[in-house]
Amino acid sequence: MRDNPILRVTAKILFAPIIVFGLYVQFHGDYSPGGGFQAGVIIAAAFILHALIFGLEAGRRLVPGWVNLAMLAGGVIVYGGVGVAGMMLDGLFLDYNVLSYDASKGQHYGIILVEFGVGLTVTGVMLALFHAFAGFAEAHYKPSSGSKGGTSGEDGS
Repeated sequence: MRDNPILRVTAKILFAPIIVFGLYVQFHGDYSPGGGFQAGVIIAAAFILHALIFGLEAGRRLVPGWVNLAMLAGGVIVYGGVGVAGMMLDGLFLDYNVLSYDASKGQHYGIILVEFGVGLTVTGVMLALFHAFAGFAEAHYKPSSGSKGGTSGEDGS
């Protein structure tokens, strides 16, 4: 697919709008359908599209392993941090009411932060899974020379 100019141009045009749509789903998830999980998958789809069109190595250069690991850890830290912040402000774990002077604003702040943490983690997980599975070499799945059957076509069938 790297040599197909139509796919390359289309992927370049769609990359940013896919991410913007993911951010829209992320930040409007408390008022409409959507939220962190859906946004994380949509944003990861943009990076997966890039890797499918331009190659796995180009995808790994765009989101290196350390960035992916930071997204995974950062999302969990944000999610847990909101819960701990509620406890430190004399509330319960993930009690959003205490995050602001007004309970409704605290609810709003809390859900946005939690959904952001979920979105960050889901994006990282989806990218990690894609890179793990896409990185497998075909040689790992060839049957041994003594086995019968299979679909490798080595036996002339």
